[in-house]
Amino acid sequence: MTVFVCAGCGAVLSAPVSQVALPVHAHQKWGNGVLLPVLMESGTYAVDPDPWGPPWRRWSEVGEDEAAARGVFAPVYALSYGAPGAIVVAPGDTRGTVLIPDRCGGHCCGLTGGDGPNLACERCGRAVATRIDDCSLWQAVWFAPDAVRALPADGPAVGPSGWEAAAIRERPGPPPVDQSGQWSPQWEAAAGAGLAHLLAASSGTPLNVPGGLLRDLFGRALDVLLPAGAAAKTLALAGPGLPVPDPAADIVLVPRHPRTGDPWQPSGTVRAVPLPTEVWAYLAFPRERLPVPASGGLPDGVLRDDPPPMRPWRPLWPDREIFLDTLARLPAVRQPWLRGIYDRVRDRRSYPHLF
Repeated sequence: MTVFVCAGCGAVLSAPVSQVALPVHAHQKWGNGVLLPVLMESGTYAVDPDPWGPPWRRWSEVGEDEAAARGVFAPVYALSYGAPGAIVVAPGDTRGTVLIPDRCGGHCCGLTGGDGPNLACERCGRAVATRIDDCSLWQAVWFAPDAVRALPADGPAVGPSGWEAAAIRERPGPPPVDQSGQWSPQWEAAAGAGLAHLLAASSGTPLNVPGGLLRDLFGRALDVLLPAGAAAKTLALAGPGLPVPDPAADIVLVPRHPRTGDPWQPSGTVRAVPLPTEVWAYLAFPRERLPVPASGGLPDGVLRDDPPPMRPWRPLWPDREIFLDTLARLPAVRQPWLRGIYDRVRDRRSYPHLF
């Protein structure tokens, strides 16, 4: 466990928290006027290894060589020149901070952090963090890496330390669809990031995607973005608790470790594409909930009818911005065929019903 303190005066700024992997949807903007919940589970924190926040520099000022040195290999609107290593916690896990009144700008319903750090240490007044709670953004507090220090604290770490199959299988996560038929924003984010990795792994060859939820997640997008053809590669799931995948599988979807973020490594030379643990576990171990009658039982396979089963009212749309951000950070995007896909998606006029 870790507690964060002010780098200036040493005042405690957080509750004891345990490090977990940075959520793939950490910087997601979703919906229009939607109030999203808290990004981080209480008692946890994550570190963004990439630069985040202002100042920003446009692509035309930076150029391809400098952008590539910063890990961006395709044109983006602007690159962050903020410090890497921002630390994100749940707002309820902060301690001893106060808002900076002249930095509380927002767009609609709350704070966006567009004016820079908007939380100060209550003891010494040093700007230490950015609170975000505007609509369409995940609620979070981001500590500036140079404004805080990490100190050890007592308490158990959150999540499994290794690849224990039972712990990975039981990781709580959002269902893909809610009762209204709306796809989860976390699933759309996972689809956007996973799609970028799948395209890079495909080398431009069509992919055979199994049916069911996995096809809902990727099949439609891959059918549109990759050329049709008979010489298709095979996609499968692999990871802790699953049987060894079919040797004929060319690409496997694997979980990222919930604490470290490292992808599970399959044996052999098969290409591995990472997914958030919660999404992978839902795909690997379907959790369709069956009805539980007051007495007696129901035949196998009979689904509950109250409340009605969760079914989507539209196809899943991969998160466009997360797809582009992920793909821009993969060196493979410099290949002409993949750069062409990137440019067409970025143009906004292409694939209006896919992203």
